[in-house]
Amino acid sequence: MRGMGNMQGMMKKMQKMQKEMMQAQEELNAKEFEGTAGGGMVKVTMNGQREVLSVNLDPSVVDPDDVEMLEDLMVVATNEALKKVEETTTATMGKFTQGLNLPF
Repeated sequence: MRGMGNMQGMMKKMQKMQKEMMQAQEELNAKEFEGTAGGGMVKVTMNGQREVLSVNLDPSVVDPDDVEMLEDLMVVATNEALKKVEETTTATMGKFTQGLNLPF
């Protein structure tokens, strides 16, 4: 009978952890992450769900004769914002999976 009590305790711990994970994921999804390029002339803001929320361009970086440079800056800023999302997600959610030996 003692094993049943341990099993119930384990189930409660798992449910609590699952609830905490969901809450952490919701908070991550609502967070905003900013990537910049060109010394801040291009800014891309993204949420934790990896959706681009806004793109801000300094008017001085908009050069009709050099569209390619603007495109490159936008790629750099977007990738920087995405990297911040990934790093924060790994750091936040990683604490839940440490020691569980779950195959991902």
